[in-house]
Amino acid sequence: MIIELGHFALILALAAALVQGSLPMIGAQRGDAAWMGLARPAAIVQLFLVVFAFCALTHAYVTSDFSVANVVANSHSAKPLLYKVTGVWGNHEGSMLLWILILALFGSAVAVFGGNLPPSLRARVLGVQAWIGVGFMTFTLFTSNPFLRVFPAPLDGEDLNPLLQDPGLAFHPPMLYAGYVGFSMAFSFAIAALIEGKVDAAWARWVRPWTLLAWAFLTGGIALGSWWAYYELGWGGWWFWDPVENVSFMPWLLGTALLHSAIVVEKRNALKTWTILLAILTFSLSLIGTFIVRSGLLTSVHAFATDPERGFFILVLLAITIGGSLTLFALRAPSLKAGGLFAPISREGGMVINNLFLAAACAAVFLGTLYPLFLEALDGSKVSVGPPFFNATFVPLMVPLIFLMAIGPMLPWKRGDLLGALVRLKLAAVAAVVVAAITWYLESGGPLLAVAAMGLAAWLFFGALVEWSDRVKLLRAPLGESWRRARNLPRAAHGMTLAHAGMAVVMAGMIGSSVWKSEVVTNLRPGETVEIAGYSLLFEGVGKLEGPNYSAERARFTVTRDGEEIAALFPEKRVYQVQAMPTTEAAIRTTLVADLYAVIGDADGRGGWTVRIYHEPLVPWIWLGCLLMVAGGLVSLSDRRLRVGAPQRARKAKAASRPAAA
Repeated sequence: MIIELGHFALILALAAALVQGSLPMIGAQRGDAAWMGLARPAAIVQLFLVVFAFCALTHAYVTSDFSVANVVANSHSAKPLLYKVTGVWGNHEGSMLLWILILALFGSAVAVFGGNLPPSLRARVLGVQAWIGVGFMTFTLFTSNPFLRVFPAPLDGEDLNPLLQDPGLAFHPPMLYAGYVGFSMAFSFAIAALIEGKVDAAWARWVRPWTLLAWAFLTGGIALGSWWAYYELGWGGWWFWDPVENVSFMPWLLGTALLHSAIVVEKRNALKTWTILLAILTFSLSLIGTFIVRSGLLTSVHAFATDPERGFFILVLLAITIGGSLTLFALRAPSLKAGGLFAPISREGGMVINNLFLAAACAAVFLGTLYPLFLEALDGSKVSVGPPFFNATFVPLMVPLIFLMAIGPMLPWKRGDLLGALVRLKLAAVAAVVVAAITWYLESGGPLLAVAAMGLAAWLFFGALVEWSDRVKLLRAPLGESWRRARNLPRAAHGMTLAHAGMAVVMAGMIGSSVWKSEVVTNLRPGETVEIAGYSLLFEGVGKLEGPNYSAERARFTVTRDGEEIAALFPEKRVYQVQAMPTTEAAIRTTLVADLYAVIGDADGRGGWTVRIYHEPLVPWIWLGCLLMVAGGLVSLSDRRLRVGAPQRARKAKAASRPAAA
């Protein structure tokens, strides 16, 4: 009965979305306050209905209700409770319901916290958001219904893909979806602004928090996915330029550009048309990623659906959303008033260059990702575009961008002095040379490009610190004065420092793990040792281990360095009972500067086992840097100026300070 109620709740949510998307939009056009006011309760009702539907499906998973087809296909009674819950979105139908839930959550957040928005703008924003929900709920109900029953009900389910039976499934997809869907708010604000024909500093101030929140979620989601692949797949890699990885990376690149261009709109009332276009394209790339993953074009653990009919439905939805929004942009954008002028050497100019490099990098990733798919669709030809292409196109675009990231914040608005900014960054330049020299010494002189790249990462890191210390006059004023200035500094400034420094740390981790990685693949018998990067690993043998729904062969390695035992590693090779699918569970010893990574392979039948040992220098810095970037986004989001409602409070305070008329 509960599953039918969930199905009915989703149908009612679709009806609420239709009301939200139509009547308030008409009311905004007519200036009817009553009709515009319907948007807020409709958004809240829609959220409650979608939450109920999601909880109904979750209940079916938790109770192992195998009369539900979706539960049968993706669960099993022996599966641990955590994976029963995460299995709700570990499939096509359930993941679409999660997508709809997050979409409704963002819409209701605007409805609840957007009281300072002009009524017509809020009505239009919520109306556009509702129509996005209508599209996805229609798709779910008619092609991907998670509430379908199966009769007769089987005694047990077919289990979830073993690769997805990992705690990473609890965090990675929800956070990634929050990023994807979060950019729908920027899209809705952009479409609403085009309809009204008005983009100004207030609009940018309203759209920035939602964009920043989506960017932080997407950053965290990509980082968690990279970490999950690193420790679960057993190959010691954190990025492979896989098409599904790329479709999450492209919105991140344009979303980063959008964040910076929105600042220019707010501060200088410039780049309005470009910012609107970025908002449209960023969410469009999220939709393109949805199509690629669910169209059957790819065979991947990320690919949830292989039904061409579903892919065609999403393609139609994609065409309507992207085509309609770009058509509206073409018609309305020329009417937007031009903003303030600025010199090429200025803070605005730096952000323009930032946007150009990010857009070009996104275009390179887009071409490399979709060209093979387009070519195969046209004539059946199969080509492979892998890391060499992306390294040759993407990386050269990032080098000047990283260099300029340290300079841009040092420039003032409207007109700046490039030489003066470089002089203020002399300490960062010295630090970059020192780091490059230390790297050269430690790694015996090479490779030269990697040494230079480490110096570039240090340039960005210390450049961010120099810019922050310059703001607070660190070492140029009494410590108490610097502390006071630091406390009074806008939180967005602290957030920018954290994000830029985090980017530098990520870059250093990528370089270290890519260039100086060590790998040993060998066959060992119990009692034999393997040497790598100064470590000695004694293979002590393999034992049997029984899990809740799998059996495993578990190896033990004793790790010593300079004759002293420092750790024990226990990699596993698992076989899940239902699907009979083998998986690897790497054992990893993590320190601040490197990972020691062990994987057990197959037995050779003569008492030996294939083992793979990796030494990954600086690889923990990748996720440490991502954590700093997410923290930077959240710190910036806590800035009072970016809180929804702050402008209204500021206006009220200003009005209250005026003397009453005599």
